[in-house]
Amino acid sequence: MADQLIRATAAAGGIRVVGVVTTRLVQEARQRHGLSYVATAALGRTLSAGLLLASSMKRPESRVNLRIRGDGPLGGVLVDAGLDGTVRGYVDRGSVEVPLTPEGQLDVGTAIGRNGYLYVVRDVGYGYPYSSTVELVSGEIGEDLTYYLAMSEQTPSALVLGVLEGPDGVAAAGGMLLQVMPKAAQDESLITLLETRMSCLSGFTPQLRENKTLPQIFESLVGDLGLEILPGSQMLRFHCPCSSSRMLGALKMLGVDELQDMIEQDDGAEATCHFCGEVYRATAEDLSQLISALRMERSGASS
Repeated sequence: MADQLIRATAAAGGIRVVGVVTTRLVQEARQRHGLSYVATAALGRTLSAGLLLASSMKRPESRVNLRIRGDGPLGGVLVDAGLDGTVRGYVDRGSVEVPLTPEGQLDVGTAIGRNGYLYVVRDVGYGYPYSSTVELVSGEIGEDLTYYLAMSEQTPSALVLGVLEGPDGVAAAGGMLLQVMPKAAQDESLITLLETRMSCLSGFTPQLRENKTLPQIFESLVGDLGLEILPGSQMLRFHCPCSSSRMLGALKMLGVDELQDMIEQDDGAEATCHFCGEVYRATAEDLSQLISALRMERSGASS
């Protein structure tokens, strides 16, 4: 099944439903960063969550930035997701592994840590971005984001995130977000029904693994509430806009002396993008050209 996002409504527009399949992009993130099992689960859940949160934005260039920093051994997770369906992210210490839970599950909460903060920045495409911070509830990511939506955005929401891993990599990954819209927010019975339905949703990623589609999963949850699948699905992909030219631009900011030292000591420079793991190399000649450009700029400014 291709990585995709599908939107729907139910209860005469009182409930908003969004689902994502992210299996391939989570596998790509795992390979790019060389992640452990628990780090893959943590980053995969956050990648899916970023796409779900970005789906409600309006302008094509809108993006959501999620940063989770707890007191666990992973250190932190950072994800950048856009309304355009692109997402990227990384884990501070992606090789860390922790023991399984007594139930035999990956212990993301321990890896992230139960004490810490979730930072959410929404860039709506103009003006200053909106930022919010909430304390972590469990470190399991889904619960933490549900708490954020209730506290910071005051939107009754239910969120499920999952990453199913096997010996050959990521077998299934994705997530689903159900929200009570403002016009129905005073309907306590609808909110209670939503919470009950989501608590009954077990095995979300196993259902994806069994090739159940998002519309089929939607149907099992709210099919009796006037479910309406909105036309068109959106393709999703792991994408980072980093490039060699951007790397050179960043190196240029170091100044003449630092660049000259790189030439003399290392005969060039190497930089790795945190978000995607891509490695860029600058030769001594590249650095010499940057030095020449800096000197020309200085000469022009002083004349």
